[in-house]
Amino acid sequence: MEVNIPNSSLPRVVIVGSGFGGIQLAKSLKGKAFEVVLIDKNNYHTFLPLLYQVATAGLEPDAIAEPVREIFNGQPHFHFRMAEVLQIDPQQNELNTTIGTLQYDYLVLACGSQANFYRNDELTRHALPMKTVRNALALRSRLLENSERALELSDKQQQLEQLNIIIAGGGPTGVELAGAIAELRDVVLTKDYPELPIKHMKIHLVEGNNRLLKSMGEDSSRKARQFLNQMGVTVHLNALVQSYDGTVITLSNGDMHAARTLFWTAGVEGVIIPGLSPASIGKGSRYVVNAFNQVAGYENVFAIGDNALQVFPDYPLGLPGLAPPSIQQGQWLAKNLVSLHQKQPLQPFRYADKGVMAVIGRNRAVVELPFWHTQGFIAWLLWMGVHLLLLVGFRNKASTVLNWVVNYFSYSRASRLITRFQNTPVESVTSVSGASVPL
Repeated sequence: MEVNIPNSSLPRVVIVGSGFGGIQLAKSLKGKAFEVVLIDKNNYHTFLPLLYQVATAGLEPDAIAEPVREIFNGQPHFHFRMAEVLQIDPQQNELNTTIGTLQYDYLVLACGSQANFYRNDELTRHALPMKTVRNALALRSRLLENSERALELSDKQQQLEQLNIIIAGGGPTGVELAGAIAELRDVVLTKDYPELPIKHMKIHLVEGNNRLLKSMGEDSSRKARQFLNQMGVTVHLNALVQSYDGTVITLSNGDMHAARTLFWTAGVEGVIIPGLSPASIGKGSRYVVNAFNQVAGYENVFAIGDNALQVFPDYPLGLPGLAPPSIQQGQWLAKNLVSLHQKQPLQPFRYADKGVMAVIGRNRAVVELPFWHTQGFIAWLLWMGVHLLLLVGFRNKASTVLNWVVNYFSYSRASRLITRFQNTPVESVTSVSGASVPL
């Protein structure tokens, strides 16, 4: 059965994935002589940089998600289908999806990335990733339910074991999540749960490198760690998660800490769809692409964003998995698709690094622009402004601003509903020898 798409004489561009790259590419093809088909298993675009605020009760999901059909209302020759791509047949220029087969003239893989647990079964079973809206809601529920379940315990040590949080990964997501949880603990949970020792709840941030925010300069890394220390977050550097059984985490330096919750931001890998040659897949499960974003071995198959491995002298391991590279690749590829169809020379992609930033908490952020570095309150304002500009849709911008203003002046978080529940019983956390594990 074929996917029901209206007949058209225009060449068909099929885009898999409604992330930053896929959305930008589809927008950039507006008015061009192509039929555009966008496929995603969700019917919305997620603004991933603010996902951690959903996880920490600062925003509701609909503030960072925009329906795909809303984004492209009125765009001619555009079609969206909610489906999952199961297989690529490059010989037939065909996709096998959950709603049927789909022919393409040009295929663009913008599938994004997913959590990488490095084939560790324990981590796969017990760690909580944060890559989707569903993940964020599960994290939010776990944070809040931990306090509810701690009330069932009478022993203070057991209560803290239930409350403590481990975050693996000291990149922007891990740092921002740690800061947001610290603020949630200090301004919300202490008031909501006066019966619990919330002030003694530990937040551990574990990073395998010798500093946080490795993609930024040393001054920014140092300042971010200073901010986190001021907020009561314990930072572990040069340490990897060796094992986690759902109750006790063991680090590569031998340290052990009791915690019922491990949030995983320590690694991602590209989303790969079966069907292309193994030679086209590189490090980190990403598609190897050339300067024109063509997947190795295929002239009419492209990859952009997090699942594309595009190497430059300044980026020998590939471009960072951030929104700006994806957006720029989408814009550039639209021009090259026009050139390719017209049998004109393609232009190699050039990435313009416009800077990087991370927010640690209220009035605390670090920003590195090509011409200026700043920290603290000014950086925090810049961070908010940039993210509001990048948010898709006026409604999302307005909703986010309103939530930020209310949260700033009220020192509260409105989105505190528990919608997902733990199934494991509450037990005391002890080491193999029976001695209490350090918190």
